[in-house]
Amino acid sequence: MIFTRLARTHGTASSLALALALVTGTAIAATALEAPAFAQKKEKPKYSKAFTTAYAPLQAALSAEAPDAATVKAAIPSVVAAIENDDDRYAAGGAIVNAGQKFNDNALARQGLELMLASGKVAPEQVGPYNFMIGQVAYNAKDYAAARTALEAALAAGYTQNNPEAIIAETYFAEDRDAEGLAYLAGAINARKAAGQQVDEDWIRRGLAVAYGASMKEQAQQYASMYVSEYPSETSWRDAVAILLNTGGYENPAILDLLRLGRRAGTLNDGRLYMEYVDAADYRRLPAEVVAVIDEGKSKGLLPADDQYVNDTRKQAAERVAADRADMASLMADARKAGASFATVMATGDALLSLDRPAEAEEFYLKASGMAGADTPMALTRLGIAQYDQGKYAEAQATFNKVEGARKAIANLWGIYSTQKGG
Repeated sequence: MIFTRLARTHGTASSLALALALVTGTAIAATALEAPAFAQKKEKPKYSKAFTTAYAPLQAALSAEAPDAATVKAAIPSVVAAIENDDDRYAAGGAIVNAGQKFNDNALARQGLELMLASGKVAPEQVGPYNFMIGQVAYNAKDYAAARTALEAALAAGYTQNNPEAIIAETYFAEDRDAEGLAYLAGAINARKAAGQQVDEDWIRRGLAVAYGASMKEQAQQYASMYVSEYPSETSWRDAVAILLNTGGYENPAILDLLRLGRRAGTLNDGRLYMEYVDAADYRRLPAEVVAVIDEGKSKGLLPADDQYVNDTRKQAAERVAADRADMASLMADARKAGASFATVMATGDALLSLDRPAEAEEFYLKASGMAGADTPMALTRLGIAQYDQGKYAEAQATFNKVEGARKAIANLWGIYSTQKGG
């Protein structure tokens, strides 16, 4: 299984000042109380007397030609303690953010931004960016609950740059709350799609990796479907097929139909998959398909030319193909009889599909799917494959959509692939 390039959007900024400037659109400069940072106020700020007294040493320390970190940080608690109103709070926050910038101290920057937001005096267009920055800093400090709160506030304020949703999902994953994180991420993906926006491939790959790594079958299959739907490629289809093989707990009939999809999508890139296909098809049941699969595996260099088991299996399968072709007319006649059993009807459809006669196979799969006591999910899956092989992609998709039960995930992938082939 290949899960690479799972990009993160929450790395610590190498330069806090630069990061703040990029996120907020402005840098925070040292400020005197007469000219508070960030905003042009309609009313003159009203600072409390105690705050003005406490603020003066901090302002002087920050404005020094070579500010001393210890001196600046020592002055901050007194300033915070002297806050009496929102103007005080806003100015204190700006000065503390400035200190965080100067000394590349994320904790100070977060404290300052939180004070500024708490003042209610931050310009509306900056509320989202400030909350995002708080969330990013909190995440890097492993304060995941606070990170979520801030990032959700950023989204609520309309801030969508830098993928805050992805970081929120990561807060859940960091707390080993994978199910909640996957559900949140799926919701964010669906919201982006509903809004007509492109979904970041790394979001889907991250969800897929988490679900697969945590052995969460349903979620892994959900994200596998998202992956091939949004980013169809040889890589995504290979991962999706492999995930179903590894998580589905399927028996050979279902494995066969899943590997048939892998073969048609061109994603079988391992000799073990070809041998699993050979075993699932069984040379005694579907000899023509076994011959074709072995020959394909050898042509790709994935099955060794001198492997005795492979060669013996191919030889025995090839010997049966001619007999199957000769018997088909009789088998089809028996399967058309009113009293034909489900097994007979399915075997006829299977033999025809294996012989690359999907149009004829369709007749028998359709009959089998409506029979009493039928394995309807299997019959419908193979009916859809027969339709797909004829290029009847819309009909195939409709058939795959009818499959329920354990095969539903397999049929879902087939349906997605049929839709993509149909353009």
